[in-house]
Order: sequence, then structure tokens, then C-alpha cells
Amino acid sequence: VQLQASGGGQVQPGSSLRLSCAASGLTLDHYDIGWFRQTPRKEREAVSCISKSDGATYYADSVKGRFTISSDNAKNAVYLQMDSLKPEDTGIYYCAADGEPARNCLHVLHKVERYVRIEVLGQGTQVTVSS
Repeated sequence: VQLQASGGGQVQPGSSLRLSCAASGLTLDHYDIGWFRQTPRKEREAVSCISKSDGATYYADSVKGRFTISSDNAKNAVYLQMDSLKPEDTGIYYCAADGEPARNCLHVLHKVERYVRIEVLGQGTQVTVSS
């Protein structure tokens, strides 16, 4: 059971990146999926999540209107489209999955921010935004 984030890179402010979260050994549409980032200060910040039950999405205020989360069940993957990137978006981006019954996907982000055990935590991808 594994999640692998990819698609990071070093870009200039205002640029775009599309991150992918690929799953092996699990079917993502059975899980709530979240993206979070670890900042250069080693803090975990919730970014976005998508619900398994109805596809509802959540975005942190800092990325709302710039980032878009989506899923492709046929490819068993979740994506994070990041537009209008800012230097403060710099960090290591991770995807995480948890299948516990819940009304929405926020429990995934709550768990990762509080370092509570989560079912599947993927390896991250580095995003650096600088001029």
C-alpha cells in the first residue's frame, strides 16, 4: 500500500505546477484524500482535500482560488493543480489517505496537522517558488 506524490519543481512566482498522487495497493475512491505541505520551518500546513463520498472539496484560505484538487478514478490518482504560485507556497507536498467513515474529508487534514496516525501517508515532492 503506497502513495507517491510527484510533479514538484522549482518555478518562478506566478507559475503553475500540477502535482499527482498515484496509489498502489489501494483504490483511492474508497478514501478521503488530502494534500498538505511541510514548510521550510518544518510545519505541516493543510492545503486541500477531496471527499470519497461525494467529491466535495476543501481548500485552505491561503490557496483558495489558486489551487484545484481533482481525482481520476480510472487512473487511481488525485491531482493538485497549483496556479499563481507564490514564494510562500514553497514546501514539500504530500498526499495522504484515510478511509474512516466521515461526513467530509477534513479529518485527513486534521490528522496530518496534529501528527495523528493516518492510514496511508505518501512520499512528498518538493515545490520551490522563487525568483
